[in-house]
Amino acid sequence: MLEVYQLGRSRYAPVLRLQRQFVHERQRGEIPDRLILVEHEPVITLGRRAAPENILVDAGTLAARGIELHHIERGGDVTFHGPGQLVGYPIIHLRERKMAGPRQ
Repeated sequence: MLEVYQLGRSRYAPVLRLQRQFVHERQRGEIPDRLILVEHEPVITLGRRAAPENILVDAGTLAARGIELHHIERGGDVTFHGPGQLVGYPIIHLRERKMAGPRQ
């Protein structure tokens, strides 16, 4: 079973909090697999491998244009999400779906 949450357009931070809540609940077996679908307000995420020089304008310019910056714990570099882009966040127990090997 996969529950789908269509959030419409939303800022990044509340969706990140919801993702983290769902992950903890899924790890405890309290909820089924879920998929969050959202269109973000303008945001740039900086992953663990983010190179700040890959953002070509300063934070003040981004703020003036309504673009938020968020440092996140996931991999990757610099990613922009914004209006018109559908983003999907799956919260799926891979071992239950036989999509991952045993935990080591």
